[in-house]
Amino acid sequence: MGTTGHIVVVGSGAPAPDRLVAQLVDLEHRWSRFLPNSEISRLSSGDGHPSIVSHATAMLVERAVWAWSRTGGRFDPTVLDAVRAAGYDRSFEQIRSACATAATGHVPAPGCADVDVDAGIDLVRLPAGVAFDPGGIGKGLAADLVATAAVEAGADAAMVSLGGDIRVAGDAPAEGWEVELDHHIAEPARINLRSGAVATSSTIRRRWRTTTGTAHHVVDPRTGRPSTGLAVACTVVAGEAWWAESITTAILVGWGDTDLDDLLAELLVDAGALVTTADGEQLVIGPHAHAFSIGNDRTDQEVP
Repeated sequence: MGTTGHIVVVGSGAPAPDRLVAQLVDLEHRWSRFLPNSEISRLSSGDGHPSIVSHATAMLVERAVWAWSRTGGRFDPTVLDAVRAAGYDRSFEQIRSACATAATGHVPAPGCADVDVDAGIDLVRLPAGVAFDPGGIGKGLAADLVATAAVEAGADAAMVSLGGDIRVAGDAPAEGWEVELDHHIAEPARINLRSGAVATSSTIRRRWRTTTGTAHHVVDPRTGRPSTGLAVACTVVAGEAWWAESITTAILVGWGDTDLDDLLAELLVDAGALVTTADGEQLVIGPHAHAFSIGNDRTDQEVP
């Protein structure tokens, strides 16, 4: 997944950390687009025929397709060819130390309209020529699965953090889970999680040099190019990390769209967002906007 992970468990009945790390490694092996034998790589290189995959992978694709539909296509897991064209064709550790070759032509992502998923029998079919990028939603779902598995195995509480996506489960410690949110061009904000998840995405950090200029990993599926939206960082608090991650992408890609307000009213029904724009301005939106503490404003409000 190209990132650092942290797993924290609380309680005498908590499972051994190695067991949870092994689960996370297993998901990495199934979902990494950089591993040619991963389930995601095999699906993306297929010829349009259906394939039986693990239940976790069927869940990932099913949720990604649902998020694509709910966000009006602003979140789109079929941007893999566009991401590669922007130069992100190997792990980030490799491209950030070199000048990547970027394509001169860009095309919109094909979208998920023809992706078929039957999670009941773990069957997935990607149309020929459609490649799947688990990206942030993979990190979010992995955090969800590992955190809930820790509690189901006997932990009183668990917190799993994967590259900006955090999921907590179980009975939170008395002081809650205090999380600092660094958007890099504004003062860090904070949030106190007692349940649910928080996900952060940014066009500022995961950047690299290419033969045509600087690129970043948030691709606008409508153009096939790195997003040029007015928002440069976004944190979303929601019930599950995979959904929070999907909303962050939709906001980064769509911020400034004339029709985004109506869409956000639907996406943030049980969530809240902290958005930072290129000039450093920050604003909070959604029913759970009160969960964010900006500057000296501190809160211990429970989030969904």
